Amino acid sequence: MTLAPPKVLILGIGNLLWADEGFGVRAVEELHRHFAFPDNVRIVDGGTQGIYLVQHIREADILIVFDAVDYGLPAGTLKLVKGGEVPKFLGVKKVSLHQTGFQEVLAMAEMLGDYPRQLLLIGVQPVELDDYGGSLRPLVKAQIAPAIAAALKFLETHGVHGRARIVPLPEDLTISTPETIMSAYETGRPPETAALRTGDVRVLADGLFQGPGDFEAEIARILSNTAGAS
Repeated sequence: MTLAPPKVLILGIGNLLWADEGFGVRAVEELHRHFAFPDNVRIVDGGTQGIYLVQHIREADILIVFDAVDYGLPAGTLKLVKGGEVPKFLGVKKVSLHQTGFQEVLAMAEMLGDYPRQLLLIGVQPVELDDYGGSLRPLVKAQIAPAIAAALKFLETHGVHGRARIVPLPEDLTISTPETIMSAYETGRPPETAALRTGDVRVLADGLFQGPGDFEAEIARILSNTAGAS
């Protein structure tokens, strides 16, 4: 009797708009460009979809997740975490909102009885996150190739083999969109004088915004107006 091959999900999560937060997505893009896999392997840009990924997780026997993770290690450090330890590392120091969402995805899959048999988190310690519209920093970008190598090695231990493409796919044929492929994203960014780059401070940077002098009184006024309108 021939056993069916394991269903494999290779998932990149993160937000391309915040510099090193895009590591997971860029990693799966490069993996897809350079390697082909059998039909039992899916490569997915999970972005910040959070709970919407649960069905993909439930269908997987083997799950590999690429992500930017605050391990508390030197910037640019690559660290692998396996099995039941993965949710712990996603929650110790939350880099962004998507990580809480992904913890919930894993918990929901486990609650529904469809948790992956094998789970690997390939995380990199970010250098910079607070750079709206920024790309990966060199230290983080340099970890894409080692991260892919780690994923391939892990898959091989479970009898799953990726085949290196003789010629990498062009960027416009990868799992990225035309607007977010690495070259377009990096070269199309407007100068800092035209587009502020530092977090929520960009709303306040020109000095035109003024908050209420008495915050508590303003909240009371808003609540009073809301009650009167209902």
